[in-house]
Amino acid sequence: MNRKKKFGQRVIPVFYGLDPSHVRKQTGDFGKIFEETCHNKTEEVKTRWKEALTNVANILGYHSGNKATMIEGIANDVLDKLLLTPSKDFDNFVGIEDHIAQMSALLHLESEEVRMVGIWGSSGIGKTTIARVLFGRLSLHFQGSIYIDRRFISKSMENYSKSNPDDYNMKLHLQENFLSKILDKKIIEVDHLGVVKGKLKDLKVLIIIDDLDDQVVLDTLVGGDEWFGPRSRAILKGHGIKCIYEVGMPSENLALRMFCQSAFRQNYPPVGFMELASEVAARAGGLPLGLNILGSCLRARNKKYWVDMLPTLGKGLDGKIEKALRVSYDGLERKEHQALFRHIACFLNGDEIKNIKLMLADSELNVDIGLETLVEKSLILTYRLRNMDLQRSRNLKEIPNLSMAINLETLNLAFCSSLVELPSSIQYLNKLKKLDVTFCENLEILPTGMNLESLERFTLKGCSRLKSFPDISTNISVLDLSETAIEEFPSSLRLENLAELGMCRIKSENLWERVQPLTPLMAMLSSSLTRLYLSDIPTLVELPSLFRNLNKLKSLSIRHCINLETLPNGINLKSLDILDLTSCSRLRSFPDISTNISELFLSETGIEEVDIQLHVSNNGESTFKLKKWGISLFSSGEQTISDQNILPRVYEPDEENTVYGICHETELGDEPGDELVETMRCRKRMRRSIT
Repeated sequence: MNRKKKFGQRVIPVFYGLDPSHVRKQTGDFGKIFEETCHNKTEEVKTRWKEALTNVANILGYHSGNKATMIEGIANDVLDKLLLTPSKDFDNFVGIEDHIAQMSALLHLESEEVRMVGIWGSSGIGKTTIARVLFGRLSLHFQGSIYIDRRFISKSMENYSKSNPDDYNMKLHLQENFLSKILDKKIIEVDHLGVVKGKLKDLKVLIIIDDLDDQVVLDTLVGGDEWFGPRSRAILKGHGIKCIYEVGMPSENLALRMFCQSAFRQNYPPVGFMELASEVAARAGGLPLGLNILGSCLRARNKKYWVDMLPTLGKGLDGKIEKALRVSYDGLERKEHQALFRHIACFLNGDEIKNIKLMLADSELNVDIGLETLVEKSLILTYRLRNMDLQRSRNLKEIPNLSMAINLETLNLAFCSSLVELPSSIQYLNKLKKLDVTFCENLEILPTGMNLESLERFTLKGCSRLKSFPDISTNISVLDLSETAIEEFPSSLRLENLAELGMCRIKSENLWERVQPLTPLMAMLSSSLTRLYLSDIPTLVELPSLFRNLNKLKSLSIRHCINLETLPNGINLKSLDILDLTSCSRLRSFPDISTNISELFLSETGIEEVDIQLHVSNNGESTFKLKKWGISLFSSGEQTISDQNILPRVYEPDEENTVYGICHETELGDEPGDELVETMRCRKRMRRSIT
């Protein structure tokens, strides 16, 4: 068994005079002999032997019956395996190795877990070819394997079509055929739907289901990961599966090679055919099916025939290509979905989804469901979609399935006031960079347990019913939770890349109820934070000392925190450029947390004394960096200035944001050099010295 695991060698167990179940469980006479053999062996060795015996007993093999029949069966089995040669049917399929390499990476064959991978693309693009090649190359490495297509289940589907869509007997019949094939036994009785799981849960199996998207069939045959043993793999049609391989259109050069392989049995056109071959390949639109059909029809024909055939190529070569591509279209069960496809193909091809919905809003075609169905059937491609803007769609209650829009980078749902829930299908949007649900006032539910690796900006401002903290990405750099109802911070969440956080006017009383309300928040943040916006935290009395770790903080706004009294002293946030403490009415001491502030807002605070430290240059002139200043006189105290000769004023800075000069307080008047300084509630007439 060790050699099987290490080198992939095949094992054919022969249980002569033994019941395989006794070997599996080490019971009966075999169990007694096993215990005697284990005498004086360590528990580690004994456990390893038990595991090996269990694995052997789970492998399909031979056990006692008619001795001659058994020997003949073993001989034929070994002979079949020795004579088995890998298929060469698709060796000349241009580009197949790239597809196999990418699929193999997704299958992650070395992993012990059960993995299911979807394969998705339009009709004629090569999905079946890729699946067949994978099956031929991989099946030898599994204890059981099966390739399921429409032919495999045709009889069951015929009965199924005449019965209840959830017919129990139909499901039993499907499972009997399935187990008979994968276990290589002629007859298997299935009397309940748990048999598949019971027989396969310890086996390493390979299952490929091609061109079937009937959910009842899929649930009956591949109900879940727990049905199959470790390292099992399943390849299905891509809809609803987290791990999906998109089969994209080939490049222009690759398409030409595909066509030449079909037309000339080589990867390049012969002399004199380059221009003609390139034109024919272009007319096929890069579709592998079309390239193959066109190439086979022109094979071994002379140049004159090619020239004469060019005008008729658009007619589809007697309908061969059209017939192949109609399969998905004819599979649409509802006439309105076929009508929707025709509308898009004829008039709206390449248009944005929002425009399609707008144009067909009054058509009674049920556009939302229809679009989702067309995507599932691979009749339309939305995966090229980069931006989706549905903002101010106030009647939008549900977002369509987005599992195929895997290249989506921006999703704007701002002011969709009827939206209650974001679909779990956003977990497939690994390229999504910006998600905006601003003022979705009824949004209550966000999907959890995922990590959108590319998400950079997530705006939830005004989602007043949202109570749970978003747990969909640890890579967010900009997060706005202002005016939400967030109730608690998740204890394990770390936002290492967060650069900007907004949490103003939170509508939950629970979030800030602790004595040190910002402590959980600080534990969640990293030193990479550059902007922090907070407001209306009634329990905030002092800023925690952890603020000293925010060395990259450029802008800090803490507004309307009416009980804030104390800021950390003796720290210097070297990057801090903007500080806004507006309406922190109990704050009486001047903030001493940075010497580099250029914009300072202290309106409606209780500041009693302003101490501005100026840097004096060699020529005696003072240099200060404040560009904007806001101080209001507060009724509880009298505002004073530590240096009566130096007062702040508003000015337009020079190119280096620095003004040189000395300011003196003057009486009101219109003397030359007078400048008017206005704060929120205070005006002073200032004069600048002229030297």
